[in-house]
Parts: sequence; structure tokens; C-alpha cells
Amino acid sequence: MRATNRLSSQFLKTAPVGKHCDGAGLWFVKREDGGAQWVQRVTVHGRRREMGLGGFPTLTLAEARKQAERWRKLAAAGRDPIKEREAEERAARREDITLAILTADAFEARKAELKGDGTAGRWLSPLNIHVLPKLGRVPVTDLDQRDIRDTLAPIWHTKADTARKALNRLSIVLRHAAALGLDVDLQATDKAKALLGKTRHQPKNIPAMDWRDVPEFYASLEEPTLTHLALRLLILTGVRSGPLRKLRLDQIEGDVWTVPAEAMKGRKGATDDFRVPLSAEAKRVIDLARPHARNGYLFPNTRAGVISDMTLSRHMERKGLEARPHGFRTSLRIWLADATDAPHKVAEGMLAHVVDGGVVRAYRRTDFLEQRAKLADRWADHVTGGAGQVVKLMGAG
Repeated sequence: MRATNRLSSQFLKTAPVGKHCDGAGLWFVKREDGGAQWVQRVTVHGRRREMGLGGFPTLTLAEARKQAERWRKLAAAGRDPIKEREAEERAARREDITLAILTADAFEARKAELKGDGTAGRWLSPLNIHVLPKLGRVPVTDLDQRDIRDTLAPIWHTKADTARKALNRLSIVLRHAAALGLDVDLQATDKAKALLGKTRHQPKNIPAMDWRDVPEFYASLEEPTLTHLALRLLILTGVRSGPLRKLRLDQIEGDVWTVPAEAMKGRKGATDDFRVPLSAEAKRVIDLARPHARNGYLFPNTRAGVISDMTLSRHMERKGLEARPHGFRTSLRIWLADATDAPHKVAEGMLAHVVDGGVVRAYRRTDFLEQRAKLADRWADHVTGGAGQVVKLMGAG
């Protein structure tokens, strides 16, 4: 048996810088800054583990030996002392495993997957608004389907989409907690959904204008105001309101507007910037808007930042229209289906929809810009009062 209790209290007071073995894996480490600490080395399943026990003289020699003996026995029984201690610390501080704490931890772990690292707060908002105020202090190990059901029941039928997102986020948090070694019920969200039953809420699509009516509306946008010009460009390009309102002049080069990847929504799995072909009419609208530009933005607000989405929506509302700005993407997509022979991938590409998996995209390496440019020209011709004849695309399969 190897020697133990090699060190003495007197030696520790004047020990030189370096590592000094007390035996059986217990080491006294004297640092150059004069401080010192205890370290225990153990072997678990053939793998050496090293754990800090505490600083000296706060942790005395006798106390260090006592701790070391305990952790050695655990290791001899095939249990990892470091994991055992972490579990004990969590049990001693139950507030550290509350749903609120684990939600924040899960969010940090997946931020890189979210648009803009989740700074807009959309991933967290369903939980922050509807779940954490009631369940935030509950330890995740105590969370069950009845807790979740009672919390989401008030919005299950009235705000079904939000409730669904909250349930999805909760499932992610529980899986994260399980990965940390916590004893959670991974089926709690599925059980809660079963208890809540089928939602009565019928999702409504954003009202869209019939593509045949778009030219008349486009013609009404005759004033060179930011609102009129922004709506014109929104219609011509088929982009979402966010990228359009935040359009910067340095994103435009010739006949192409390049939208940064982080500004795009609904392109999960896609990491490339999105190129938008600009028709002659689109470039004309951009030129008309240039005098309004400020701080690099083509559509600035009168105070700071850029114009709001509500500015565009309210204009259409004041006109007595049911359709909303986002609906022009639907108008364009239906026009593509009704009046062109554009292949599905090209048509979806007009709206920046991702239709292939990452492997397919990696090999395809094209965004069909040339074909989309032809379609953009014909769409512009239609909305400005052209004949809107059927567009033929050759070799775009």
C-alpha cells in the first residue's frame, strides 16, 4: 500500500511553490502568488479525474484528508466524484435548477442557431410572457404535465400559435436539463398537449391581394413619399418587410440587392446571403428614394432608425383594403403559378424559401439568379400595367 499522510501542518506553512503529494491522490499545490489549494486525483473507469477540494488554509490538512477519503471511496465504487459533487450542489441550491434558470441556460446554448443570436427575443418571448411568470421558480425536476396544462390552458384556444411555440420551447428546455443530468420528465410536454386536447383556433393567413388587382394598387402609389416608394419596392421584389425597411445603400450593386443572411427569416439551415434581382422599375424606385436616405438606410424614420412595418400596413388600412403588405408575397407566388412556367425551385427561390436540405444545397450551388431576374422583369411589367403574358423559362429545371 502506498504511503499516505506524508505532509505536515508545519510543512504547509512554508511549502515552496509547486505540487506536494500527501499520498493516495491528494496533492497540495502552492502557487507563485503565495496562495495554495488542495487537489484530489482519482481514476474512474480507467480515466483520471482531477478535482479541486478547496483553498488552504480555509480547508485544513485534516479536512482535506477527510474529503479525499470520501471521494476515493466513491471512485472505487465506479462513481464519478466530480459529477456526484455537482449533483449535491444542485440539490443544496434548488433555485439553480428552476425552470427560469434552465430556460436561460438552454437559450444561451442554442443562441448561435437563432437569427441575430436571438437578440430580438422572439425565441424567449412565449416563455417569458406566458410560462415563466407562473412556473419560473419551479425546479425542472418537479415540473409535470399538469403544471404545463394549467399554465397554457388560458391561451390554448385563443392564442394557439403562441401556445404551440411555448410548448416547443419547453420541450427544448427539458431536453437541455436532461442533458445536464437532471431527472426530468421528457414526456411532460407531450402529456400536457394530450390533456389540453385539440385546439379550436383556426390559423388565418395574412390577407393577400389578387395578383390581377396589384397593378391598380401599384398605380395608386404615385407620390414620391417613403411609404409609397417602400410599398412599390416591396411589391416588385417580393421580399419581407423587415429586410426591405432596413435596406442599406451599400447592399445594392448594379442589378442586384444582396440581403445579409442574418436579416433573412424563414431560411433555417441556410447561411448564405440572399441575392434579389432588381428590375428596371425596381431600380427606378430606388433612385426615387435615394434623396430620402439617411445614415446609409434607404427608408429612414423621421426620428431615428427605419420606417416601421405598421407604417405600410396603416396605409393599406386607410385605403379600406383587407390585404396587408406581407400578402404581396402571396400575390407574387400565385402569379408565378398561374402566369409562368417557372419550376417549383425557381418560384420558391423568388420568395427566398429554402426547399432543399443542406447537402443538396451544397452540391447545387446556384440560387437561380438569372432565371429569377427574368421573372422579376415580367412581374414588374405586370404590376406597372403590362400584358402579363405567360413567361417561358428555358433550362431552369
